[in-house]
Amino acid sequence: MTIASQVKQCLSTLKGIESQLNTFSLKAQDEESRQAFHESCLITRKVIVDIENRVGELEREEPQYKGF
Repeated sequence: MTIASQVKQCLSTLKGIESQLNTFSLKAQDEESRQAFHESCLITRKVIVDIENRVGELEREEPQYKGF
Protein backbone atom coordinates (compact mmCIF):
# COMPACT_ATOMS: atom_id res chain seq x y z
CA MET A 1 0.00 0.00 0.00
CA THR A 2 1.41 3.37 -0.99
CA ILE A 3 1.70 6.36 1.30
CA ALA A 4 -0.94 8.17 -0.75
CA SER A 5 -3.43 5.33 -0.36
CA GLN A 6 -2.69 5.11 3.38
CA VAL A 7 -3.29 8.85 3.78
CA LYS A 8 -6.56 8.56 1.84
CA GLN A 9 -7.63 5.61 3.95
CA CYS A 10 -6.86 7.64 7.09
CA LEU A 11 -8.94 10.50 5.68
CA SER A 12 -11.86 8.18 5.07
CA THR A 13 -11.62 6.84 8.62
CA LEU A 14 -11.53 10.36 10.05
CA LYS A 15 -14.65 11.32 8.11
CA GLY A 16 -16.43 8.33 9.64
CA ILE A 17 -15.26 9.35 13.10
CA GLU A 18 -16.46 12.91 12.50
CA SER A 19 -19.87 11.58 11.52
CA GLN A 20 -20.09 9.44 14.66
CA LEU A 21 -19.05 12.34 16.89
CA ASN A 22 -21.73 14.49 15.29
CA THR A 23 -24.33 11.79 15.91
CA PHE A 24 -23.21 11.45 19.53
CA SER A 25 -23.44 15.20 20.05
CA LEU A 26 -27.01 15.20 18.77
CA LYS A 27 -28.05 12.24 20.94
CA ALA A 28 -26.25 13.17 24.15
CA GLN A 29 -28.54 13.64 27.12
CA ASP A 30 -26.62 16.27 29.06
CA GLU A 31 -25.17 19.55 27.84
CA GLU A 32 -21.63 18.79 28.99
CA SER A 33 -21.47 15.61 26.91
CA ARG A 34 -23.11 17.31 23.96
CA GLN A 35 -20.53 20.10 24.09
CA ALA A 36 -17.61 17.67 24.41
CA PHE A 37 -18.74 15.68 21.37
CA HIS A 38 -19.33 18.86 19.39
CA GLU A 39 -15.87 20.23 20.20
CA SER A 40 -14.31 16.89 19.27
CA CYS A 41 -16.20 17.00 16.00
CA LEU A 42 -14.84 20.49 15.25
CA ILE A 43 -11.28 19.43 16.03
CA THR A 44 -11.67 16.37 13.80
CA ARG A 45 -12.97 18.62 11.00
CA LYS A 46 -9.78 20.72 11.22
CA VAL A 47 -7.65 17.59 10.96
CA ILE A 48 -9.70 16.41 7.96
CA VAL A 49 -9.15 19.73 6.18
CA ASP A 50 -5.40 19.51 6.84
CA ILE A 51 -5.23 15.96 5.50
CA GLU A 52 -7.36 16.86 2.46
CA ASN A 53 -4.82 19.59 1.71
CA ARG A 54 -2.01 17.07 2.07
CA VAL A 55 -3.77 14.67 -0.31
CA GLY A 56 -3.95 17.52 -2.83
CA GLU A 57 -0.21 18.10 -2.43
CA LEU A 58 0.50 14.39 -2.88
CA GLU A 59 -1.59 14.30 -6.05
CA ARG A 60 0.18 17.36 -7.47
CA GLU A 61 3.62 15.97 -6.61
CA GLU A 62 2.86 12.44 -7.75
CA PRO A 63 0.13 12.51 -10.46
CA GLN A 64 -0.02 8.70 -10.55
CA TYR A 65 -1.77 8.80 -7.15
CA LYS A 66 -4.58 11.04 -8.36
CA GLY A 67 -7.98 9.46 -7.94
CA PHE A 68 -6.88 6.47 -5.84
